[in-house]
Amino acid sequence: MDTGDWSMKQKKSGQKLPCDLPEWPQQSLRGHSLEGYRYTSRDFAELEWQNIWTKVWLLLGREDEMPNPGDWQQEEVGRESILMVRQVGGAIKAFYNVCQHRGQRLVSEEKGHVRRFVCPYHSWAWNTDGTLDFVQDPDDFPEGNPCGTLLLEEVRCETFAGFIWINMDADCVSLQEYLGPVWDDWAVYGIEKWKRYIAKTTTAPVNWKVVMDNFNESYHVNTVHRPTGADVEKLRIHSGVDTSYTTTRFDMADEGHGRMIMLGGYGGPAIDKTGVIGEPLAGILREGELDPADFVGRGEDTREALQKARRQHGPNRGYDYFTHLNDSQLTDAYHYTLFPNFAVSLWVDGFHFLRARPHPTDPEQCIFDNWWYAPAPTAATEPVRTTAGLVERDAIVKHEIFEPGTQSMGLTIDQDMAIFPAQQMGMRSQGYRGAYLSGQESRVSRLHELIDDYIEAGQS
Repeated sequence: MDTGDWSMKQKKSGQKLPCDLPEWPQQSLRGHSLEGYRYTSRDFAELEWQNIWTKVWLLLGREDEMPNPGDWQQEEVGRESILMVRQVGGAIKAFYNVCQHRGQRLVSEEKGHVRRFVCPYHSWAWNTDGTLDFVQDPDDFPEGNPCGTLLLEEVRCETFAGFIWINMDADCVSLQEYLGPVWDDWAVYGIEKWKRYIAKTTTAPVNWKVVMDNFNESYHVNTVHRPTGADVEKLRIHSGVDTSYTTTRFDMADEGHGRMIMLGGYGGPAIDKTGVIGEPLAGILREGELDPADFVGRGEDTREALQKARRQHGPNRGYDYFTHLNDSQLTDAYHYTLFPNFAVSLWVDGFHFLRARPHPTDPEQCIFDNWWYAPAPTAATEPVRTTAGLVERDAIVKHEIFEPGTQSMGLTIDQDMAIFPAQQMGMRSQGYRGAYLSGQESRVSRLHELIDDYIEAGQS
């Protein structure tokens, strides 16, 4: 396997990289064969739990879904349930969702509001700051009244981009240090003001790494997400994005995260044989006050024209953050993978949230989330464009949780999900000798190298 940095190869070959963000450091990879046991073994899953999931920053809740003191959210990560609570002073604290009396979980719902958390078993009452406020028969404890002594077990908690991040390791680095260059990349968008418009969760019949491997490479895009139509379209997907690896920038940060940037707002993938701009790019151009008819036969010009239009008209329509973005960020597809389990496609007006959480008992399953966030400025009137189509800006979004195959996760994700189960079964085959990776799959190798590094560090 060639383990050199792919973006560095592009620069050496004289190809133009599609953005002017600072370069991420070049990484030297050892290479990884991705043996099948990594996806099936309970023993390996336990090593991951002890040395990765309990040591890294994990994205869980959303700040705007708990605006008032006493509002709470609960999310599960593997065998743990984490309770996030808005405090009286406005801060957010996170706790393990377990009563310190006999181990009963305090809540089982996804979110709610309380004055105190009352354990459903023996009615012990915990204040939202984690202090114990009431127990039955306080004089019947040989060690003394537990009120004023016992506390809920707190979890390290920080917020960024409107999300709540937790780390079960009390001695961890700060979230900003952990995210590294991702922090600066995301800070200019004002994502903390964006609203959720899609929320779908299912239990996928695959190990969590099958999902994350997929989002750490673009090699599958032109096959799994193969478009139909003219030959020129078969090289790219229909959303106006050039998926060729020769024009794609691949970055890997020292902290373990990945970034992939593809040219977007580009007419080549969305034209018919006469050169007429098709959907969805035609609609995107009209939103930018551009006439698709003006670009018949010159689809290569749409990217730059859309950048100029968004820079000119965006702030007047409420998209103030457009002034902080470079030209590439106004059109191109920025895909990030955050170690270990979060992937996001960050568009100028959309945040495609993809997360794979480990199953609490079965290494051959995972909890898979497909959400979409978008800005909702009051000056804008058109519907929000999402992976599920157009959605009204004031739509009330329900979190849909369902068994795999019973509902759609969205066209593109359904295509991925159709591939995953057979790959999971293949990982059990004695005929599988390990992966033979291309350069554009280097971030897959890096993911598994980091997993091994965390396990080795924990065992030593």
